[in-house]
Amino acid sequence: MNDLLTRQLASANERVAGGAVTPTVDLTSFKGELASFDFCSPRLLDEVLAWTIANLEHGIVQVTHPRYFGLFNPAPSFPAQCADRIAAVFNPQLASSATSPVPVEIEAHVIRSVARRAGLPNKATGHFTNGGAEANYTALICALTRSNPGFASEGARSFDGPPVFYISRESHLAWLKIAHQVGIGRSAARLVATDGSGRMDPKALSEALKADRAQGCIPVMIAATAGTTNAGMIDPLLTCAEIAQVSGLWYHVDAAWGGALIASDRLRSVLAGIELGDSITIDAHKWFATTMGCGMFITRHGETLSSAFQVSADYMPSNNFGLDPYVTSFQWSRRFLGLRLFLSLAAAGWTGYGRHVEHSIELSRLLEKKLLARGWTIANNS
Repeated sequence: MNDLLTRQLASANERVAGGAVTPTVDLTSFKGELASFDFCSPRLLDEVLAWTIANLEHGIVQVTHPRYFGLFNPAPSFPAQCADRIAAVFNPQLASSATSPVPVEIEAHVIRSVARRAGLPNKATGHFTNGGAEANYTALICALTRSNPGFASEGARSFDGPPVFYISRESHLAWLKIAHQVGIGRSAARLVATDGSGRMDPKALSEALKADRAQGCIPVMIAATAGTTNAGMIDPLLTCAEIAQVSGLWYHVDAAWGGALIASDRLRSVLAGIELGDSITIDAHKWFATTMGCGMFITRHGETLSSAFQVSADYMPSNNFGLDPYVTSFQWSRRFLGLRLFLSLAAAGWTGYGRHVEHSIELSRLLEKKLLARGWTIANNS
């Protein structure tokens, strides 16, 4: 059956390359076919596989298409595809190092390597997440816990005033849902004005901090963006870090897609200041081109992760800080996500990823040149 699936996928990939990039499926017809799956009687698996693959050929944006120019959802690397097949076959549960010591160590090794590449100290730690939103959620939980240890048991009511945090108006607005999720409310996310080019305005940030404190609010975190979704702009990371340090706030860098610049020796200086972060978000499923979804949360404060997520359960085989992911992260049941980046990095190395990032920049400059030649106006220089 594995050989059959491999052949079907290979054939589908060839057909996709000659078809449309965007979905062409007739949803009315598809829904009719889908409704026939009432699950009352079994069907032959090879027929169901063929039906599923055929519909995916026409029912999604084809990220492996040669004319696809996407970045946020890139064509996945072959090593990452191999990782998904391996993880599916072995199906390890990464909540505990006692049940999955090898996968847990592999993920920790990759996190340490990425942290060092970003300039964080050797003690930096972290974990893989389902995506950037989960990693950013973890950052806010850590910031709240660090600001007031009582938050772990009492929540927002442990603060003497409303806790608030600061993000750019151009940041990813999953932050609003995150604020809602942690229980401090969406209004706690302070949307700071930009400087006209899409980067957070440090002056507006300082003024917002001053105004909030005057009103009795409790600032807990500044989250700078390294690669905005709209335009790819990078907030002034060094200045934001300085403001956070002077103000005694947790400093987070949301480098969900821009973080891959750390792979390039020539371009990594664009992220100057990321090394000052108390925590960092990077999505491997973006510019690192792994399969979806594969985020990373990295922090220099492992003890804060423990304070935020520590729990003791009699039914768990162990409870080792620094080893058991279930006591240092939000997730409990965990898929072997880190294998995707491990295999990709092992196969390409930082040098290979550096070339990948630099080639992407070269392609963007070529696109810019051709657009200008056709009368387009470039609104930003990201």
